[in-house]
Amino acid sequence: MTTELATTFDPAAIEAKWYAHWEETGAFRPERPDAEPYTIVNPPPNVTGSLHIGHALDNTLQDIVIRYERLRGKDALWVVGMDHAGIATQMVVERQLEARQDKRTNYSREEFVQKVWDWKAESGGQITRQLRRLGCSMDWSREQFTMDEHFSNAVLKVFVDLYNKGLIYRDKRLVNWDPKLKTAISDLEVEQQTVAGSFWHFKYPLADGATLDSGQVYIEVATTRPETMLADMAVAVHPSDERYASVVGKHIILPLTGRRIPIVADEHADPELGSGAVKITPGHDFNDFEVGKRAGIAAGEMLNMLDAEANVCQTADGLVPAEFIGLHRFKRASENGGGVDGARELVVQRMKEAGFLIPHITKNKAGEEIELDAEPRQIATPFGDRGGVVIEPWLTDQWYVDAAELAKKPIEAVRSGEVEIVPKTWEKTFFNWMENIQPWCVSRQLWWGHRIPAWYDADGNAYVAMSEEEAQALAGVGVALTRDEDVLDTWFSSALWPFATLGWPGENSSPLAGEEGGASAPEGEGSTTPVAACAADPSPNPLPQGEGASLLEKHYPNSLLISGFDILFFWDARMLMAGYFNMGERPWDKLYLHGLVRAADGSKMSKSKGNVVDPLGLIDQYGADALRFFMAAMESQGRDIKMDERRVEGYRNFATKLWNATRFCQANGIGKSNTVKAPAARLAANQWIIGEVQQTVEALDAAMADLRFDAAANTIYQFTWSRFCDWYLELIKPVLSPLPPAGGAGGGPETSDGDTPSPNPSREREGDWSAIQETREVAGWALDQILVMLHPFMPFITEELWHAQGERNHDLILAKWPDPRAEVSKEATDAIDWTIALTTATRGARNELGISPGEKLAAFVANPSPVASRVLDRSSAAIERLARLTPVTIGEAPAGAAMQVTAGEDVFVIPLEGVIDIEAERARLTKALTASQKEAASLEGRLGNASFVERAKPEAVEKAREDLAHHQGEVTRLTGALERLG
Repeated sequence: MTTELATTFDPAAIEAKWYAHWEETGAFRPERPDAEPYTIVNPPPNVTGSLHIGHALDNTLQDIVIRYERLRGKDALWVVGMDHAGIATQMVVERQLEARQDKRTNYSREEFVQKVWDWKAESGGQITRQLRRLGCSMDWSREQFTMDEHFSNAVLKVFVDLYNKGLIYRDKRLVNWDPKLKTAISDLEVEQQTVAGSFWHFKYPLADGATLDSGQVYIEVATTRPETMLADMAVAVHPSDERYASVVGKHIILPLTGRRIPIVADEHADPELGSGAVKITPGHDFNDFEVGKRAGIAAGEMLNMLDAEANVCQTADGLVPAEFIGLHRFKRASENGGGVDGARELVVQRMKEAGFLIPHITKNKAGEEIELDAEPRQIATPFGDRGGVVIEPWLTDQWYVDAAELAKKPIEAVRSGEVEIVPKTWEKTFFNWMENIQPWCVSRQLWWGHRIPAWYDADGNAYVAMSEEEAQALAGVGVALTRDEDVLDTWFSSALWPFATLGWPGENSSPLAGEEGGASAPEGEGSTTPVAACAADPSPNPLPQGEGASLLEKHYPNSLLISGFDILFFWDARMLMAGYFNMGERPWDKLYLHGLVRAADGSKMSKSKGNVVDPLGLIDQYGADALRFFMAAMESQGRDIKMDERRVEGYRNFATKLWNATRFCQANGIGKSNTVKAPAARLAANQWIIGEVQQTVEALDAAMADLRFDAAANTIYQFTWSRFCDWYLELIKPVLSPLPPAGGAGGGPETSDGDTPSPNPSREREGDWSAIQETREVAGWALDQILVMLHPFMPFITEELWHAQGERNHDLILAKWPDPRAEVSKEATDAIDWTIALTTATRGARNELGISPGEKLAAFVANPSPVASRVLDRSSAAIERLARLTPVTIGEAPAGAAMQVTAGEDVFVIPLEGVIDIEAERARLTKALTASQKEAASLEGRLGNASFVERAKPEAVEKAREDLAHHQGEVTRLTGALERLG
């Protein structure tokens, strides 16, 4: 029994209802122990995060795939969870403390970590609720958290295993240091910003009376960071630069410090840039660090002139003048209470006083030469994305992973095709990064996270083990040990996501959380638990007991990973490394990289620009289904998505179209279908729609196999809107309607054997009933197929309509994927396609010439094709009803103005005398054509101007291209319309 639908489609009324139902009934992971597995893992969002438009795209694509595979009968598992987000989470809790005039250091480490757990229990995980609003069918019963005990055990085991194989080591190197957060951060957390700065030129005097060939007694160097000269250790020149050949190997006496530093030859120095000489500060610049190593300076000997807060400290050689000690690296007027010079200003001042500053000569507006201390420049400067201050390359002892060694198998896997990257164009970028990969710094100076499992004795020797007890056994009885204070980079733990979420390492390591003998949280320093970084997790969905091994065996490797291209290196590549190291095989078969969602003008979204789009606001306004469909329809491989709210609104209209089509079906006795296989059909229209379903399923399967989300969405959209709603329902109206009066125009579509349902009321009622029953069965079946095929894209409305069509023994989310298995008459489907083509062409021609859609027009066809003859003979009433052509005469058209329309190979001539004012219409079309031709020519000239394309704003260029395409289309359309007039 069908459920009568409301007259208006209201997404909000159905979304919460169905999501709660699916989750409560376990629909996201049905029991399918013998089914083929299909597994994806979501990129775990930060526990501090909220749903942004990028999340909406990423998770929509994943949900489309997992719902599609579930409908195909797979044991579809979508692993869900959150990342503990070390820096972000610690910042949130510290800010809460600051708001209460409190701070982290007022607490012990264990007390603060417990406060983080308390915050997570109360406020963390907002994004998981928001993912539910989007319709994501994740297996929430197995929700993971990177700080869950079983996951933490996996993290520590990987660290220990890597260390024991020599692939993790402690080293002194430069890191990206955030002076505000006082921790090293990853490259991903560094944002380059262009800021106004200066370029200073200094004289560095040669030592021991040396001179250049030119007689100059100094080398000129230039820098944007003059304060770092306090730790300079060399000056580099290019080996081929003849200007400096005579002084390579000699020394300079560094101003201010008096430090004696060598002149070295290194290709890092560019002879064409400035003076060709470069000051080298290996302890505070990544390029200089490498130059220093090539010059024979060991990392342990490199000078550090800044403390953790970026204030000047004394270098190891004790040569920094006392007046600089304690100054900030550069002036921060807003923070120093009145303008005390920072180290940068003071260095420049002292260099100028000593005569070592080379002024910059420029001209003022009047054309007069003036001297400036420095050349003004726009400088690309690294900022911490969370701390918001300039990042300082800082020389510290950190833990590193030998990424180059771990990258070897992933490189081989992608090159051999064992792992496929889609789009393939990303492979070049992948190889370039992986083949030049640097050591990966994995330690962070935080309290929240996985604490590094290393203990030190008084001599600094490290003992790495799963617990303090094991470390003590390695060190020996009576050796006092101190735990490493640092935690691991969150990318280290998330790299284990594809297998640790499935229960690895299981029985081969510490028991899983919740099992007998499982690890408990530490109670303080000296705990022997493997999970020595966190207090008890009050959250929890621990991994179900005893399931780990079977999950891992069945669902690893995963089938697919979908992620943004922006985390290809930071997460995707590292999962490949971790997968091959820990599991001996790939983490997933295929990696799909999608683009970014940009603003409507193509610019990147940012809060500062005010162009950020809130996906939850779009869901409130248009519904989750409309937003999801927009994301899928716009996701074209290798391209970013331009946000277009009008398109989202259009897909809301698409949902409304389907809603109303279902209401039409209900009003005409069309309900659910009881078969996956297509019903038997005699009527041509019914055979045609069955054939269309088959073609749509094939096209949809092909698109999904290639991960062409846009093609898949367009396929089901066109079939639903055009073929089913517009054409099929129109074609079957005469069959479903009451019999018309004698002589009325009620002819329906022809049948496959040539019989046409007669419009005459003397027709036997039994014959009418047979056609009606068949049509209802086929229409109900076709609508069911639409609901199933559309479900991955629009899950909410399809589930609602599925149940509204009649009592079901299962939800749509667990239905079977379409499998029509039907043979249809090509003669019948050709007839319907021909009728549609004729009707479409006629309606388009009417519209171009301003002829009323309902006006009946006479038509002539001189030499009809066999299909035309058959349709005209058997279904002239249908031609009259749909195309509004009557009578249709087989023969030559009379002389005079006429328009032509085509259907297949048939050309119909439609006289226009007396139908329209031909001359007035010709004048109107000619005027419009001239205007579009003129505008198109103007736009072509503008776009052909290289200056306009290069200098204009990108959005202006894009608008010009769109306008050109519009006017070119108008020229074609209007030219065709004029030709129709003869």
